Amino acid sequence: MSDPTPNSDIDSTTASTVLTEVLPGVAVVFGEVPEELKLDLIDFGLVSAADRMQISTVLASIGNTTTVAGNLGNAFASVQGLYRISDATQALLKAGGTLAIKDGANLGAVFANGKIVAQARLIPLTAASAAQTVAAIGPALAMVALQMQLSEVTGLVRTNIALTSQVLTTIRHGQWAELTALVAAVDHAVDQAREVGSVPTSLWDTVAGKRADLLKQLDLYRLNVGNHIRQIHRLDTHGRREYLETNAEAILFDANALLSSVKAWTGYQALHAARARAAGPEDAGEARLVDTIARDTRTKLDSALAETTSLVDSLTRELRIIAELPGRDTLPLTGKRKDSTAARQTSARLLEAIEPLADALHPPAPPLEAPGIACAPKSLDLEPYLRILRWFLEDGETLRVLGFPDQPDALDPVSAIFSGVKEKLAAVMDKAAAKTLVAVTDRRVITAKTTAFLEQGEISQAIPIDRVRYVRAATTQDESGRLAIDLITRDENIRWLFHAEIDNTQVDALAAVLAESMTIPDVERDELRRRRYAPIEAGKKGESTGTRSTEATESEVMTRDAE
Repeated sequence: MSDPTPNSDIDSTTASTVLTEVLPGVAVVFGEVPEELKLDLIDFGLVSAADRMQISTVLASIGNTTTVAGNLGNAFASVQGLYRISDATQALLKAGGTLAIKDGANLGAVFANGKIVAQARLIPLTAASAAQTVAAIGPALAMVALQMQLSEVTGLVRTNIALTSQVLTTIRHGQWAELTALVAAVDHAVDQAREVGSVPTSLWDTVAGKRADLLKQLDLYRLNVGNHIRQIHRLDTHGRREYLETNAEAILFDANALLSSVKAWTGYQALHAARARAAGPEDAGEARLVDTIARDTRTKLDSALAETTSLVDSLTRELRIIAELPGRDTLPLTGKRKDSTAARQTSARLLEAIEPLADALHPPAPPLEAPGIACAPKSLDLEPYLRILRWFLEDGETLRVLGFPDQPDALDPVSAIFSGVKEKLAAVMDKAAAKTLVAVTDRRVITAKTTAFLEQGEISQAIPIDRVRYVRAATTQDESGRLAIDLITRDENIRWLFHAEIDNTQVDALAAVLAESMTIPDVERDELRRRRYAPIEAGKKGESTGTRSTEATESEVMTRDAE
């Protein structure tokens, strides 16, 4: 998406495009619109001509008060549509705005494909909201908000409308037909309302009676999606993977159905708001209803998008990991589908169907590059590990180190006391040692058995960085020529042994990165101190209690003797 960009050398007299932010992240576009910007331009839809004129008039007055003059001021006479300001632009404005200021507006360049395609002025929300006259167009802006919501969910549904016939062959044809009929009815009414520029009674009557059916569909698929999410969250790693694989088709269907039902509901609400807006000048209650409808619709849309994103993320991540596994031959998506070729084809088809939606809801992270610190033999190919690990990292998480040590199986605690026994078991430990993947990020220490990671995409554990308590790196190699790193966490002790062929400086660097997180919270330190005194206090109480018990017994004996 194009962004206004700081450029103090742009001539103010050539900026014939004006973007005025009227809602957070939403701007009204005036003046000449370059072809590149038209791709992102959203039409006013159900926002009436009267509302557009009112918005134009009020914002033109803002332009005059901010001393925007000449052809820039004249640009307000031609309202073109709506524009969703990108996250980058919003971040810039929230940071105080470093765009060049000329004539009271932010002056910048519109970039497309790395080139300046136009020059524009952007009046931020703070400047627009400062004008007292903005309060007069509140209901009109509520209609703008509804139109943006409808555009948002329509784009998502259009992105992932590819529910192929193969996916639906075994799933709920009747439910899908009922939902699509409702969606089509609302879409048709919205299209007709946009064509005539209003929502006449005869048109509203075609959808007014469908409110209960729309809510039924919305609630049904919210429950289905919510149930999937609850199942995923309550299961362990193995159970969660099995659930996702077994129910992949149902999850894909329910995610699409939820978005389609939200789209139909949003369209219905937009039609309802347009009716109320038309009656607003004569009925203050109808005018207030527009804002209520916009707010409630936004709440439902945000909730549905959050649930859908969570579910689609989980499924897509699983399918992407499966697609990257070099060592896995079978994929039991359903209990009946054991043939590995058919399973892989099903996985690829489901991923192809859901990936456009997944990318629209949550853009994927770029491919991982090998970190500067890699404790691995030079002959080891890191690429298969990086391709899989990419889908385990969270948004903004940075991979700092990769390591491939041996991690000996844990010894019996009693046996570990006797050094002689430890020496006798050394050879056995070397044979039993399993190659381990260690990935250190800025948030976690992720470990996995290399075979399980490549064959099943499974990790053993993820240790938050704030649980690292102490790191010890051996300064000398053992009899096998290996260096050791001991990681002491809040809950366990872990030892990694690195073969002699691995560069020692890389092993030292791994230890140094881990050492950056060494800390012990005050609450844990206080708890350890309390444990020191607890046995002493318990002993004192025991002695005191024992004395009282003895004294009571002697008293009882004296009483019996006296009797």
